Amino acid sequence: MKVNRIIFTIRQDGSVTEEVQDAVGNECERITEEIEKKLGVVEDRIHKTEYYQAQEIVTDVTLHQTKD
Repeated sequence: MKVNRIIFTIRQDGSVTEEVQDAVGNECERITEEIEKKLGVVEDRIHKTEYYQAQEIVTDVTLHQTKD
């Protein structure tokens, strides 16, 4: 199971920065969406290199071959 880490830095002026580690694509925004709503207005967003990588979509598929 994949584990993501969110690092919060709270400065003396009360501003908060967050960094999501081990997330690919827009997964970081999905992970932090609820937290950001509670923290307030997002002033700036800087995407890391991983944001621009394609997400791996894993689908569990079972194929059955039928004989005609």
